[in-house]
Amino acid sequence: MPSTDDTRPGPIVRLATRAVGRRLRLPPPTTGYRVTRDIPVPMRDGARLRTDLHVPVADAAGTVLIRTPYGRANLPSAVIAGIYAERGYRVVIQSVRGTFGSEGVFDPGRSEAEDAADTVAWMRAQPWFDGQFATVGSSYLGFTQWALLADPPPELSTSVIAMAPHDLAQSGWGTGTFVLADHLSWSFQLARQEDGGSVRALVRMAGMPRRLARPLRMVPLSAAGAQMFGDRAPWHEPWLRTPDLADPYWHPVRLGHALARADVPVLLMSGWQDVFLTQTLDQYRQLADRGREPALVVGPWTHGDGGGEVLRETLRWLDGDRRPGVRVCVTGGGGWRELPAWPPPATGRVLHLRPRAGLGEQPVPGEQTLARFVFDPHDPTPTLGGRLLFTPNGYLDDTALAARGDVVTFTGPALAEDLEVIGVPRIELAHGADTGWADVWVRISEVGPDGRSRNVSDGYISRAPGDPQPLTLDLDPIAHRFAAGARIRVAIAGGCHPRYARNPGTGEPVWSADRLLRSTHTIGAGSRLILPIPV
Repeated sequence: MPSTDDTRPGPIVRLATRAVGRRLRLPPPTTGYRVTRDIPVPMRDGARLRTDLHVPVADAAGTVLIRTPYGRANLPSAVIAGIYAERGYRVVIQSVRGTFGSEGVFDPGRSEAEDAADTVAWMRAQPWFDGQFATVGSSYLGFTQWALLADPPPELSTSVIAMAPHDLAQSGWGTGTFVLADHLSWSFQLARQEDGGSVRALVRMAGMPRRLARPLRMVPLSAAGAQMFGDRAPWHEPWLRTPDLADPYWHPVRLGHALARADVPVLLMSGWQDVFLTQTLDQYRQLADRGREPALVVGPWTHGDGGGEVLRETLRWLDGDRRPGVRVCVTGGGGWRELPAWPPPATGRVLHLRPRAGLGEQPVPGEQTLARFVFDPHDPTPTLGGRLLFTPNGYLDDTALAARGDVVTFTGPALAEDLEVIGVPRIELAHGADTGWADVWVRISEVGPDGRSRNVSDGYISRAPGDPQPLTLDLDPIAHRFAAGARIRVAIAGGCHPRYARNPGTGEPVWSADRLLRSTHTIGAGSRLILPIPV
């Protein structure tokens, strides 16, 4: 397919770009722009990746590189490129290998480092290139930035990475249990995204819960992939078959070394309910420890939220306002806050799990059993809210979940005053399971005076026979204000399905396990929650 030379964006794109800019309260446009489409950019193996170039009519303020698997010409991508171009930035937007006309086979993460380097080599040879460029993007578009930062080119001036992983293996198997619903949903989206236009894609996503219902119940899980994808998501099987993060299979998609090599100013953004929150905070911490002075913004968002704030922060950063530091939104009414670092200095406030479902300041003597529950993988404890890619995610009313028979809860007294918790809560559990092979899900919720509860922070871990006691688990990082009059609740269960694959209770791999065993869990005295209270 030859390139299409120097055309104006269509009227729908122009109108949508201006409307989005107004709605998100972005700085006003400064120029028009023109687009050259479907430029075939050569890779080292001979594959050609289709690339669009958006050029401002006025002199360009700089160049922005965006590499995406989600298409260049659909309305969302065209609007994002237009927003930057109308504010003076030359935009190079490229479809990654195996997507939307780019040659080769899409295999998530595995070719991004080489392809990004080859794209920069092509840019160097272009007459319009002025010797510097920035990278921007969220989610997988952020992963492609980390792939470039694994061997950063000298022309790269800065990167803006929002809600993105640097380690795909960790995002799949980091808890020891596979992230099933997100993987199936995202893989189906990628496998089918070129079947029709944007409207059909939205219809497919709206129908995803119904589409997933049957595959998620299948045993063994290998049957679910066969039904959903056929041969259209070849990465599905090896991802699910490879729980060992040290396996050589994962090496190309584990880009932790990029955190040790990045030396340009980096703006990181995430949300407290974003699926990649913990990786973003790890990115910040490693860059800060190296003295790279990154900036970090964390809002009250899920993975798909925060668009206006992300774009406003990105434009400020590209325009030269690159102050390092940490800015977070304290949920529960605390508002936005500047912090000296992440995590901020804090002391640990200990709350002990107590008999009769209590949570209090005093420890429980002896070795008594505080609670017992049964996890049945045939009727697994359901997912409700939390850090997922797709709905129903984020902050939700979880009162009904806490009332289930396979969930035990420990609830404290009403708080006499507001309590701010900023950092990483930790739970220590005297935990046992009769099968030995079991998962543990823990949630902190805030219970209002009306008795209704809302999730604040989750944690998940897979257990095997002989694992050390007590079970120690870091929960989701938070910046949250528990209101005076509210109560803090800890909920514990043996699963969170379909966010995570069901533990079969047999020690067999989830891919091939065809038997599901009930497991009886016990929670004993000595269990406690440690909350970080800023000093």
